[in-house]
Amino acid sequence: MTMSATAAPATPATATATPARTAKAPRGRGQRSPLASFGIHATLVVTALIAILPIIWVALTSFKPRGTWNNANPIQDPTLGNYRQVLFETELLTWFGNSLLVAAGTMVLGVFLSATAAYALSRFRFPGRRPMLWSFLLTQMFPVAILIVPLYNLMSTYGLLNNFGGLILAYCTTAVPFCTWMLKGYFDSVPVEIDEAGQVDGLTPLGTFYRLVLPLARPGLAVTAFYSFITAWGEVAYASVFMTGNESYTLPVGLSTFVDQYKTEWGLMTSASVLITIPAAIIFLIAQRGLVQGLTAGGTKG
Repeated sequence: MTMSATAAPATPATATATPARTAKAPRGRGQRSPLASFGIHATLVVTALIAILPIIWVALTSFKPRGTWNNANPIQDPTLGNYRQVLFETELLTWFGNSLLVAAGTMVLGVFLSATAAYALSRFRFPGRRPMLWSFLLTQMFPVAILIVPLYNLMSTYGLLNNFGGLILAYCTTAVPFCTWMLKGYFDSVPVEIDEAGQVDGLTPLGTFYRLVLPLARPGLAVTAFYSFITAWGEVAYASVFMTGNESYTLPVGLSTFVDQYKTEWGLMTSASVLITIPAAIIFLIAQRGLVQGLTAGGTKG
């Protein structure tokens, strides 16, 4: 007897197709929404305008005729009379030379002292090393007004008042501690093996510093040189107290003579201010490549 098994025909399951929802891809790291990007760029634009508008006002005012500095029209009757007067009828060129001498001297002496001190603090262990580091840091916490009186007494004792050398030393008291800390962080990032290789070749520690380490520290030196120059170029408190006589004034102190009790020569002030920014801008452009590298080089070690 044969049994025939009747197999039921397989019916394919009809699955109800539901449209798949497209999942929103998560933002990657560093990606921002359009609204956040717009807010950031708008904030940057507003901040840039706040920083630039005073400079534009100074530049435009320098071309206005005398007595029309508060005119609403910024380009009405432009003239170079303010520049001619400030260059040829005042002692601006003398003040310019004094400021250039003092700023260059502060830059050279400040970089030399801070570089040698920073290398010694970075590479050598000696008694008093930590207190010296703390002393460099603590000097930055005192306001300039507090330091004027002791510095004045010291400079008066040693005959350095109304002397450009004394003013350079006074500015170094501000520039050297900061530059030493900055360069120490940079020298810490330079491998010690370079010093050891120099010693194997017969170099003294001083020779290793000048021939091997210092060339590698050019970005850091650019930052400290720029800071030292700007510190002396725009400083007014020390220069107004330690220097007397119109022929000994630096540029910031000389500009204060354009302001008296009854009137202010805005045309001379603004035109001289524009001329003052030129040397600082030139120094910045020369050291621009090293500034970015130097500001970040000491941030990491190794």
